[in-house]
Amino acid sequence: MRPLRLAALAAVAAGSLALGACGGRSPSGSSDVSVLVTRDSGAQRVGDAGPQPAAGGQTLLSLLRAGFDVRESGGRVQAIDGTPGPWRVFVNGVHETGDPAKAGVHAGDRIWWDAHRVDVPAVIGSYPEPFAHGRDGRRWPVRVECVRHGDKRSCDAIAKRLGESGILASQSLIGTEGGDENLRVLVGPWSAMRGDRAARLVDLGPRASGVAARFSDDGRSLALLDAGGHVVRTLGPGSGLIAATAFDDQPPTWFITGTDAAGVASAVRAFDEGTLADRFALAVGDDRGIPLPLRSPGTD
Repeated sequence: MRPLRLAALAAVAAGSLALGACGGRSPSGSSDVSVLVTRDSGAQRVGDAGPQPAAGGQTLLSLLRAGFDVRESGGRVQAIDGTPGPWRVFVNGVHETGDPAKAGVHAGDRIWWDAHRVDVPAVIGSYPEPFAHGRDGRRWPVRVECVRHGDKRSCDAIAKRLGESGILASQSLIGTEGGDENLRVLVGPWSAMRGDRAARLVDLGPRASGVAARFSDDGRSLALLDAGGHVVRTLGPGSGLIAATAFDDQPPTWFITGTDAAGVASAVRAFDEGTLADRFALAVGDDRGIPLPLRSPGTD
């Protein structure tokens, strides 16, 4: 399998090395916890703390206070290390909607605070979470769902990648009834999965799904959006997307998808921890990773 030629490869590699050198994220399979603080959907790093052992009585807010200068008002985090919000927090890649002063911390949690304005229910940048530890100390069953008459090699490749991280996943066809407790990974061209209840949220736009990308009606092109939902760039055939969202209160649904079989294959090649780290979502064009949302033209 040839390596993915990521855009700004040197910067990504440097970031990965920095994480390994100074702590940053907990290693895969670790019971330690970590705290990452960024802004603008992961585009700018404010700081990180960890890995460190989980301790009884910790909350998301107390752990943040222990590693950062936190300014609060009315029970809300206003600024972290001098960086203003609005601040939102993800636990293992899932948006925490409860009070962070009451939400407990569990072994293995990857906690990620980010300053952004649009609600985002799930992100991919804490991989292998939420597959490894789930939420609230409970792992979800993982199911890789494949398109009917699709390229089974892509589906098998994703299941193998998960297995290499110690995650056992069952396989089924997209749309197979299996209850609402599975953490699902949908693999295949977008045109074949857009009838899924979670995929429909993506088609409705980022305010519904939190995903800053939208496929054309025929699924053959992929519009890349800024944080406000405006189209900045459009990719054609052979383009891929890795993203996550959540339907109601169910576990997240992940998408390894694309405009066609070639696009799906490019997304499969990008599915690894180093490539996904600190990304809300990732488009893939010409085998180059493109972090989403994009910055609007003319922004600093």
